[in-house]
Amino acid sequence: MAPITKTVTSLADGRELIYFDDADTTLTGERAVDARMLDPRPPTATMRQDVLTGDWISVAAARQNRVFLPPAHQDPLAPATPENPSEIPSNYDVAVFENRSPSFGPELGEADVAGLGFERTAPSYGRCEVVCFSPEHEGSFGTQTPSRARTVIEAWADRTAALSALPGIRQVFPFENRGQEIGVTLPHPHGQIYAYPYITPRTQRLMASVSELGPDMFERLLERERASERMLLSGEHWTAFVPFAARWPLEVHMLPHRHVPDFAATNDAEREELSHLYLELLRGIDAVYDTPTPYIAAWHQAPVNEMRDEIRMSLQLTSPRRAADRLKFLAGSEAAMGAWIGDVPPESSAELVREGIARARASQSPESVEESSQTIEGIA
Repeated sequence: MAPITKTVTSLADGRELIYFDDADTTLTGERAVDARMLDPRPPTATMRQDVLTGDWISVAAARQNRVFLPPAHQDPLAPATPENPSEIPSNYDVAVFENRSPSFGPELGEADVAGLGFERTAPSYGRCEVVCFSPEHEGSFGTQTPSRARTVIEAWADRTAALSALPGIRQVFPFENRGQEIGVTLPHPHGQIYAYPYITPRTQRLMASVSELGPDMFERLLERERASERMLLSGEHWTAFVPFAARWPLEVHMLPHRHVPDFAATNDAEREELSHLYLELLRGIDAVYDTPTPYIAAWHQAPVNEMRDEIRMSLQLTSPRRAADRLKFLAGSEAAMGAWIGDVPPESSAELVREGIARARASQSPESVEESSQTIEGIA
């Protein structure tokens, strides 16, 4: 099979556009020029520091103008047509481009984020990219083929390496928001990648934990979870489980067995297995109830230049769905104090997800089940 291929071009306003073609692509490789007349890009937003916590808040007012749930014929992530001059001028398998209204960027630089003070500001340097998983109008990562999933993973690895090399970038974060309940404004199957000018608060707390428990914290964590009743799926290179102290009604983490700080550090075997195991996990999550599950799939990666030998990359997938027709909303204790109360015991959640995985497997064709079983070992 031919390798996944990459083509770099640009949009009419100078933003970078990158095509990634599947290994089994049916596309010719020809790319149209973006002939639109576009307004200049919005100026880089400004961050403000919260003196109570030290957190940096990017105030990106240009995001207020983004498209909200467009019909298929006006989908800005679909391949362009004469009637729909979208963001992507050609048909594609996977496409990545710079966000038109980013939370960080388009300017790059070293932001002064050290220390604490009153009314401190700094430019929201960085970069935000959109990753389109498919040219189809509706779907998610979990609705893709294994070949397409492998292409997206390759794009994540490529962009993690490229963004990590940009001036001033401290951390790179690929993620997928799925479902209107999460706040998704485009049904098109896509995710995003944020390249931050600081290390995020969540990762700073993780760094403190690793410093206290030791550099082998993730190795010990994985050993414990693999032996627990919260185990979901395991292959040669990856394991998925419901964590011991899950906050959300549905929460699944996935860790690589080998220590790798980010996607760029994974090898071909790890990426290949992940393309199957991750699909099985997401399809199982969708089969927990009769309708698709809203979620945030967050790929936590080590900072660009700190603790890369201690912090292991991980998936942390969370869903607010606590029953078929009920959602968990963050109210006083969680939203105001950060003091979480779990609605579902993690062991019960793990059983729900295992049942969903079993239902998803049963609905697959025999050929798909055989292909998956050759790549991963499911624990049900």
